[in-house]
Amino acid sequence: MKLHPSQSGFLWKSDVVARQSLFSGLVVDDYDRPVEVTLVGGEAFYVVDDDGFWRHIESEYVDRQVLHHFFELIQGHEDLISEGTMKMIGQEDIFTKAMIETSLKNLDSQFDTLIERGMPEEARAWLGMIGFRVVINVHGDVVRVEQPTAPDESYD
Repeated sequence: MKLHPSQSGFLWKSDVVARQSLFSGLVVDDYDRPVEVTLVGGEAFYVVDDDGFWRHIESEYVDRQVLHHFFELIQGHEDLISEGTMKMIGQEDIFTKAMIETSLKNLDSQFDTLIERGMPEEARAWLGMIGFRVVINVHGDVVRVEQPTAPDESYD
């Protein structure tokens, strides 16, 4: 493993090779231009236009920043997420709750598998339809993650 610098400190890079970017089609540069994805030596890279110079940024570097963002959003809300998930799947028992909460607590350890296997195209399409976008700078640092929010009022 090696360290990658980022705005928020350092992110670990595993020995796993990202053969596809997790957020392909959902990443734009800070000028709101779509960021392309290419393979170099079997590894996926985001390609950012830096005033005519094409910067190749390891997709894993960007993807791990986004996954870390999700991880931080989940921390401290495992109970709420597990209850909502149990209701969605129609299994509200203590065993399902324990399984979901364990998965959420070990979420960071599942990132390597996700990086290695990728995300289904349908999941990326769904994220795009709901307005999810990742904005990066020319160095691959995530400037912001744009994601839909829940409405302020309840419509019960």
